Amino acid sequence: MIEDEKVKKKINIKDTARSLKQQLKWLLFYVKKYWWAMLVITVLGFSGALLGLFGSLFSKDLVDIITGHNTGAVIKTFAFLIGMTLTSSIVAQLSGYFTNKITMKVENEIKRDIFAKILLADWEKLCDYHSGDLYTRWGSDISSVASAILSFIPNLLVYLFRFGSAFYIMVRNDISFAVIAMASIPFSIFISRGLSRKLRQNTMRSATINAKMSRFSQESFSNIQIIKAFDITKVYVRRLKELQEEFVKMRLANQRVSIIITLLLTIEGLIFSYISYGWGIYRVWEGAITYGTMTLFLALSSSLSTSINSLVNLVPNAVMISTATRRVMDIAEIEQEKESNREEVRAFYEQNENAGIGIIVRGIEFEYRNGNDVFSGVSFEAQPHEIIALVGPSGEGKTTMLRLVLSLVHARKGDIYMIGADGERFDLDASARSLMSYVPQGNTMLTGTIAENLRFVKEDATDEEIVAALKMACAWEFVEKRPDGINSEIREKGMGFSEGQSQRLAIARALLRKAPILLLDEATSALDPETENRLFENILADDYPRTCILTTHRPSVLKNCKHVYRVKEHKVTEMNDSEIDELMGVRR
Repeated sequence: MIEDEKVKKKINIKDTARSLKQQLKWLLFYVKKYWWAMLVITVLGFSGALLGLFGSLFSKDLVDIITGHNTGAVIKTFAFLIGMTLTSSIVAQLSGYFTNKITMKVENEIKRDIFAKILLADWEKLCDYHSGDLYTRWGSDISSVASAILSFIPNLLVYLFRFGSAFYIMVRNDISFAVIAMASIPFSIFISRGLSRKLRQNTMRSATINAKMSRFSQESFSNIQIIKAFDITKVYVRRLKELQEEFVKMRLANQRVSIIITLLLTIEGLIFSYISYGWGIYRVWEGAITYGTMTLFLALSSSLSTSINSLVNLVPNAVMISTATRRVMDIAEIEQEKESNREEVRAFYEQNENAGIGIIVRGIEFEYRNGNDVFSGVSFEAQPHEIIALVGPSGEGKTTMLRLVLSLVHARKGDIYMIGADGERFDLDASARSLMSYVPQGNTMLTGTIAENLRFVKEDATDEEIVAALKMACAWEFVEKRPDGINSEIREKGMGFSEGQSQRLAIARALLRKAPILLLDEATSALDPETENRLFENILADDYPRTCILTTHRPSVLKNCKHVYRVKEHKVTEMNDSEIDELMGVRR
């Protein structure tokens, strides 16, 4: 058992070392990128340290002058001391200002970088993370990383400089004070080493609990209607209380560790400060040093002690930085989608703009990463000026097929490609989404005006184009009745509009994009049959060569479809006229 524990310990040490190496390598990219900012902060820190050192030297001279009754030099030295103090204060304020300014700039740049990587990450792998957890990693964790990049190394250098300069002056004047100051270092290291592991564990737990709190609050506020409808308000309040208690327990555990470290370092500092003070009095009494020199040594001793404690305190900071870095790396290193074919996609579109683009699916086999098998040997096609439907029971893979067309997920076998009028083939990837419009299930309206929601997919759309898209989607009939028309406000999750109205606005947004491929996932489920029929008649009557693939549970849609495919038991099979009539309840 003891040998097993030793082996496990060695493996953990190796894993930790490997992880830290990866984190340092990842951080190095940003360190190189923002070296100029680190240099500015370091120079400002060095300036403050030098001014503090000169202030101590002038204080020494002032004490020696006063005790020597040299009144002629008092005014001059006192003036220099005041000047140093004011300059030091100005430098400190400027340092704080520029440090905050640079930190915010760098933090925003890193957030933009990681934000882009999240949006371009492999969709299926990204789904392993809750949106609340993603927000926490993108928010507070990146703030910690940005602060670390800009402050950790400069602080380390400044603290070392303060320590080295104070130690050098001590050695030059009286090495005995330097020996006393150095004696505190082993104690500081011992205190830090003994508690750093506990701090690392607590920090990891704290990050996990923060993510849980973020997930809970986001889901609660997004589902207030459900919570009210099921009358489970008390249940959610109780869950919040439990999470808060867990959070408080962890925060207090972290604070206890911090208190222990602070108290131990404070006691250590007091002990060695009083030793230095006693030794200084003794050296003055025996005539080895002046009162001014003793004052200088006490100030330098305090500076040494502060520098040592600051260096020690970098250890828990390093622990927090390591935790935040690991969490940001997890999402930053998710495999990125391939978007290298954008120019080829644009050329393919321009070549087929007038005739339209079809979709061909051949021999597709697909299963999700969790092992859920969805398709086996699936084939079908859709052509311009056609609407094809995918029908079947829930959970059989209709939405998954649209995700495959969108390249959000990828088949393990088979081909999905676009085809032009001349038979030219273009394999689908993330770049091809620029030729698609998509209306998913559920409410996808954003907070803002109707016009802003529609321009979300086409920024330069004119008011006339927006109105035309609304008319085609049968949405203009209720939009024009609103006092502000297309500038009417849409609240969060489409509040103020019915489910059917929100669906028509979402369809109008997709139509406004003028993409050659339109994907509708249960997009008309809240519409009445008459409005639904008018909508698809408008789409079919449009001259634009649009290929439309829809999923539906509603038989009434099928009369507008060129082909109907049943999705069932891992297969997609085309239905004949009699099967469609039976599904629609039509008797011949």
